[in-house]
Amino acid sequence: MATEKATPPVAAPPRPATLGDVKVPMRDGVHLATDIWLPSKTPAPVLLVRLPYNKSAIPEMPMVPTKAQIADAGYGLIWQDVRARYRSGGENFEPFVAEAQDGEDTIAWIREQEWSDGRVGMFGPSYMGCVQWLAASRAPKGLLAIAPHVASSDVYRAPWYSQGGAMSWHTVHSWSMANAKPDPNIPIVVMLQQQQEAVQLLDKLPMSDRETLHRHAAWWKNWMSHTSRDESWRDLAVAEHPEVINTPALNVGGWFDLFVHETVRAFRLMRSSARTETARRGQYLFIGPWDHYARTGMYPDLEFGPDSPDTASGIQQLHMEFFDKYLRGNEAALDKRLPVHIFVMGRNVWRSETDWPLQDTEYTDFYLDSGGNAATRSGDGVLRAELPNKSIADRECGPRDQSAVEDRPDVLCFTTQPLDTPVEVTGHISLVLYITSSAMDTDFTGKLVDVHPDGRATYLTDGVLRARYRNSLATPEMLVPGKVYKLRLDLSVTSNVFLAGHRIRLEVSSSNYPRYDRNSNTGGDIVNETEFTVAENRVLHGAEHPSKLVLPVIRR
Repeated sequence: MATEKATPPVAAPPRPATLGDVKVPMRDGVHLATDIWLPSKTPAPVLLVRLPYNKSAIPEMPMVPTKAQIADAGYGLIWQDVRARYRSGGENFEPFVAEAQDGEDTIAWIREQEWSDGRVGMFGPSYMGCVQWLAASRAPKGLLAIAPHVASSDVYRAPWYSQGGAMSWHTVHSWSMANAKPDPNIPIVVMLQQQQEAVQLLDKLPMSDRETLHRHAAWWKNWMSHTSRDESWRDLAVAEHPEVINTPALNVGGWFDLFVHETVRAFRLMRSSARTETARRGQYLFIGPWDHYARTGMYPDLEFGPDSPDTASGIQQLHMEFFDKYLRGNEAALDKRLPVHIFVMGRNVWRSETDWPLQDTEYTDFYLDSGGNAATRSGDGVLRAELPNKSIADRECGPRDQSAVEDRPDVLCFTTQPLDTPVEVTGHISLVLYITSSAMDTDFTGKLVDVHPDGRATYLTDGVLRARYRNSLATPEMLVPGKVYKLRLDLSVTSNVFLAGHRIRLEVSSSNYPRYDRNSNTGGDIVNETEFTVAENRVLHGAEHPSKLVLPVIRR
């Protein structure tokens, strides 16, 4: 690995000032390219952003204070290209592998500079959010607060794979194709276009056979070789050891974001198990009606009203209050804030809560029932609040109408009668299925949908379980064909009021491609297979096999 001579501390020029492409040394001699903005008065607290997407190509980020606002508030600001990306040194970029160590080294370097008062915070979305958790896992001196947006503290569960072990194929493939050959002259808009072009290769088999990625993406072989949540993934999972975290965190997410389950999970883990009382009490959760990219609250099939955009949510001001409290010691900065602030869809209002899950949550069972013909939305599948007596043998698009999907014969639909009164569902959704399969391995998917009086069936949340991972994401176990199994699917989280006249619908299927990869149903190595077996999967329900949707109902 190439090394360079160590860089001495950087003297502060006249303020306000910008320092471009400062080479910050890591412990192994690699230097990371870093841009620095300094306020008028120093030494000052510093906010750090570490990104793999070219610091010189992104002038600002949504949902956070602007560079000018940060400087006016008296904070220094640093943007840094991560190792082996764009203007930084290092070889063979491997996502997240070096970020804990490099984050720790960068924070130590910041604290040595004469323009720094030794207090550091971090913020940013997606990859920039995940690296915050990794840096915090080293408990570096001076890191006093982080604000990860649409991010994860367990990158197997999100974004690369899932809570149920299926690979998030569209994300893995498109992100890898877009990031395999970093070019500092390509703006992020073009990179996103490349992601769309990569869709043309989505269906190519075997999944692992991508010449461009084998040549230009050092991580591809590893990801294709480690499809279970083995030690290589657990080593990157801060969620495995929440007790090492001593950093308050502002956790920001969107109900339609592919990270949202892990955003909420990080909040819960750190709130209950972080090392210090300051860190536990300093966990905040903020979730809007947004996805990973769109934050207007306006979608083709549903709009959430004038209060739904991020610009109307107060999230920028919350950042400054959060950092003022934990970096400047302003104890009154968050006095009027409760730990949880969520947008309740249906009612289309923001609401603050004391904890998550909500303290008055009533987990309510809705049992699956049918006359044996639940296929399509025109079938006879129903959701019942009481146990039946008889027994028979894409998130990133926001709240899109699912009607076309529900006309497929391989999609089972279970629907309530029109509601007489509104029903609020806020919290974690789960699905219990009693199943049989003709295959040694197969997938089951569940999706929660809000059916409007005009027939629109708008998406709320979903989940998948690869049957081989029904007991452990690390240790696959094949099915015995024909045997009855009880499976539990995690359908993530939401907050929605099903209004009077609406209906609650559950979709059940065995695929959600290309969001998740297709299961070959052979029990083999899916990423290297080219032949698929048709699985005959049955969902059982009734008194002996009480398959059910479990909803967190709020009655107020």
